[in-house]
Amino acid sequence: MDLILCHTTADFDTLGAAVGLSRLYPGARIVLTGGCHPAVRSFLSIRRSVYSLIERRAVVLEQIRSIMIVDAHQRDRIAPAADLVEYAISNHLPITIYDHHSCKGTDIKPAELHIEPVGATTTLIAEVLQTEKIQLSPHEATVMALGIHADTGSLTFEQATPRDATALAWLMTQGSHQRTIAEATKPGLSDRLQTLLAEALEQIQTQTIEGHQIGWAYLKANQFVPGLSSLASYLMGLLGLDSLLLGTEYLTVKGDQKLTLIGRSRGPAGVNFQQLFKPLGGGGHAHAAAATLRDQHPNTVFSELVQKLSAQIPHAPVARDLMSSPVRTIRPNTPITEAQRILLRYGHSGLCVAEADGTLVGVISRRDIDLALHHGFSHAPVKGYMTINLKTIEPQTPLPEIQNLMVTYDVGRLPVLKDQALLGIVTRTDVLRQVYQGTLNQQLSSIAPPAVAELPTPAQLHQQLRRHLDRGPLGKAQLGAMLEQIAQAATDRGWQLYLVGGAVRDLLLNSSDQSLPIKDIDLVVDGLQSAADVGAGVALAQVIRAQHPAAEIQIHGQFQTAALVWQSAPDTPPLVIDIATARTEFYPYPAANPEVEPSSIRQDLYRRDFSINAMAIRLTPPQPGQLLDFFGGWQDLQRRQIRVLHANSFIEDPTRIYRAVRFAVRLGFMIDAQTQQFIRYAIESGVYVGLQTQPGRAPALQTRLKAELKYILETHDWQKALALLDKLGALSCLHPTLAMHPGLWRQMRRVERWVERFTFDILPWQMLIEVLIADLEPKFRPLVAQALVLPSQVIQRLSTLADLEQTLLGQLSAARQPSDIYQALQACDMATLLLLSTRHPHRLGAKIWRYITHLSTIKSPLDGKDLKKLGYQPGPQFKSMLTDLTHATLNGAIRSRGDALTYLKANYPT
Repeated sequence: MDLILCHTTADFDTLGAAVGLSRLYPGARIVLTGGCHPAVRSFLSIRRSVYSLIERRAVVLEQIRSIMIVDAHQRDRIAPAADLVEYAISNHLPITIYDHHSCKGTDIKPAELHIEPVGATTTLIAEVLQTEKIQLSPHEATVMALGIHADTGSLTFEQATPRDATALAWLMTQGSHQRTIAEATKPGLSDRLQTLLAEALEQIQTQTIEGHQIGWAYLKANQFVPGLSSLASYLMGLLGLDSLLLGTEYLTVKGDQKLTLIGRSRGPAGVNFQQLFKPLGGGGHAHAAAATLRDQHPNTVFSELVQKLSAQIPHAPVARDLMSSPVRTIRPNTPITEAQRILLRYGHSGLCVAEADGTLVGVISRRDIDLALHHGFSHAPVKGYMTINLKTIEPQTPLPEIQNLMVTYDVGRLPVLKDQALLGIVTRTDVLRQVYQGTLNQQLSSIAPPAVAELPTPAQLHQQLRRHLDRGPLGKAQLGAMLEQIAQAATDRGWQLYLVGGAVRDLLLNSSDQSLPIKDIDLVVDGLQSAADVGAGVALAQVIRAQHPAAEIQIHGQFQTAALVWQSAPDTPPLVIDIATARTEFYPYPAANPEVEPSSIRQDLYRRDFSINAMAIRLTPPQPGQLLDFFGGWQDLQRRQIRVLHANSFIEDPTRIYRAVRFAVRLGFMIDAQTQQFIRYAIESGVYVGLQTQPGRAPALQTRLKAELKYILETHDWQKALALLDKLGALSCLHPTLAMHPGLWRQMRRVERWVERFTFDILPWQMLIEVLIADLEPKFRPLVAQALVLPSQVIQRLSTLADLEQTLLGQLSAARQPSDIYQALQACDMATLLLLSTRHPHRLGAKIWRYITHLSTIKSPLDGKDLKKLGYQPGPQFKSMLTDLTHATLNGAIRSRGDALTYLKANYPT
């Protein structure tokens, strides 16, 4: 493994630099060599599992490949890990140092030494990440930004440089969490502000509403005091408030009475000081605003504002809102190796241990398992390593209490119990997602002009959804009413219902004035298994079907999904509402069909392809209209980029490459740089080769790949999509040798024009695929056509194409009469003719064009019935006579019925 060593008593700079390096070197592990500052310890208490940390004692020397040291260049700064460095030196392993402190020499002798005069080591790493166009998560960006803030005094120390400021700005675009950073950068106060601080501490009143602590204080001063916003920020941090309303009354030099209002909030969406102060002429944004009033009964105004502030406090998230359910459990006698396999399969950081009757007896974390494996106890039961002194919570435990438990007891997961029954589990990741979810709007203003000016509140989003639904297939609010009925049925059963996927994406992309009707209604139910042992989605669909007999129900038990289908009219597309149970999936090997199991809405969204498709809107209480966005989908919509959720996503399912291109072209988005790297890595890995040469190996996957190609080639922008696929090297998913070239582009454009020119009974997208496959060597054509599950006539056509081309090239080059052209081509179907003309425009094109547009329409003046009337007896001679009559007509020897009769008398006397 690659190791990243922090200096002893780690501060935010060494931690931030280490986290950044772990992105440059995927798989690298971070070692905190000798403890950390209290602030860092508190920061990591609920974030430890987010970063690639490993205990010093869990490091296996023989597995070390390289060592990197950050924010230090002397051995005494990493003394507890000096043996790791000695091992690397003695085994000639590469050592790299990154530091920003002046270097008068190092006693480590690294292979690479990067020391530059900037304010923070993290700045050096941020610059490399930006150059490499590597996307960070908000958690990574936050700790890196903290590193720069801490070592530069938020850019106020003398050693701060413009490079530090630039790095901070870039980290903000990556989603650094400003609230977390603010907690570590408390402002100083002037003497006058210190005086007001003392008064504020005496007069401030506080109240806790839904777990949200608010405070308000009304102060008086002889004159205006600058820096009141700093006082407000200081009070927020000192008292641990989520929202603060500070009013300061004073007299101007002219004797006028004024009231300055300062509002600060760091709570969830819904506490909006901009809305509070706007009627008073104030300004700012939701979490920081100000207003100044003159002669307006300040005490009365202030009291009214306090009441309005209290009314704005939203529903506080509780454990039921955050938890994942059902909980994956293992038995106490499960071997450590099996527990590790389960963690790897499902991407968990820990597991609950329960008896056969479901009684919870312990929790085991990834750290516990790593240590057991390190000591060689791979076959030992987990009961010997699990934690048995459990901290548990109830479904109604509020978020602040959950955070406090995690910080106080340094636990990463809290089981949710009701009457001793295990209902769910809340993890550090669940808490962090909730904390970070409400901060994206502020971070996006400098990225790009947003597609939507501001993320709607839950109430606004719910109303906007209803407007979309009212324009849907049923119209007149029937579809909206239908979804409300389904949501009520879910609520009655204690389940949560969500709108997911493309409908959410398109809803957020369009403004309320220009939005398009939602066509695809995909719902996910997050609930326990029903009594009938079917998925909650199927059970819910059956309830709605019983209330609407006109609907047809289609159940897919393997994937725990059901579809309700209403056919309103024979010639109109049906209305389809898909209802699925929240589920997770696992790919047992690359390109396999996934194995599906019931899970939570978070896991259901996590299994999806791209961040912009991994959002959901809650349709059930307590907060209908709430947007669930755990993976930065809203942020990527603003950036107008396609970003994959998982590094192995394209290896597991190559059709996602084509989906990425399809969405990018359709929406006018870019595929982000790291996603492009993942695509190229998947292609270069060679996992698709077997699919191209072994038809039927993964029929479901091959069918989906054909469907994605169909979607792409049916659009007007198919050329843009195909060019992007070619640029990414993704056409090699069909065959390693397939790539676009000028000749192939001309063929595809030519066949498109032919299909548009004539009303042939041919599928244009299928014809384009045939032209693509025909560019391969003849021996590969039928294999690729079979792999794509194309119709048998297409496979046959491509199998015989090479021989037919050779035959026709010889026959038509020798053709002298129109009948020669007709005789050579009459056995070919229209698709074959188009393929031949497209591939050989100069040698065959003109003659095929003549055949299609003219010769194929010419008929002999006499047919078989006429021959019978003339006294000719039916038999083998009939065919020769009709063929000769047709050829003579084609060649101009016969122009009328009389000419035909004369021809017969001369050549076939009765």
